[in-house]
Amino acid sequence: MWEGRFVTAKRQGKWEYVSRSRGIRAAVILAVDNGHVLLVEQFRVPLGKNCIELPAGLVGDHDGNSDEDASLAAIRELEEETGYHAGIMEDCGEFYSSPGMVSESFSMFKAGGLTKVSVGGGVEGENITVHRVALNELNDFIEQKRREGAGIDVKLLLLLGPKLV
Repeated sequence: MWEGRFVTAKRQGKWEYVSRSRGIRAAVILAVDNGHVLLVEQFRVPLGKNCIELPAGLVGDHDGNSDEDASLAAIRELEEETGYHAGIMEDCGEFYSSPGMVSESFSMFKAGGLTKVSVGGGVEGENITVHRVALNELNDFIEQKRREGAGIDVKLLLLLGPKLV
C-alpha cells in the first residue's frame, strides 16, 4: 500500500498491518545493575508524548549494514542511549509486540557487566533522558510518570509481571 524508509503499510486480504522496511529489526535491552534497572524516556511522535521504555534500537537501519549482528547493535544502542557499556549481552529470544497490527519482531537482550562510560542521551536529535530506577521502587516510578502524562511501553510488563499476578 505504502512504503517509507523505515516502515511499510501492507494489506493481505482484509488485514492491514505495518512492517519494517528493508529487513530492519529491533533490539531491546534489559539492563539491571545492582538492583536498579536502566530505563529511557523520550518523546514518541505516534503517542504525542514522552514514553518510558527499556533501551532499544534498530538493527541494520543504516544503509549497507542490513546484516548487522543484533547483539552488537544492542551493545551500541545501550551505550548511546544510557551511557552504560555492557560486557555481556545475552540473547533472550525473539518477541512480537503487537502481532495483530505489526509484523515487527524484536530480539530481547539481557545486559551484564555494566560500566558507566558516558552520560547517554542518544545520538543527535534523540533527546533521551536516562532513568536508573531501583527495582523495589519501579511501581512508584511508573505511577509517577503516568501522573505526569508519560506513556508506558508494554515491555515494562516484563518487570511488573510478577506483581500483577
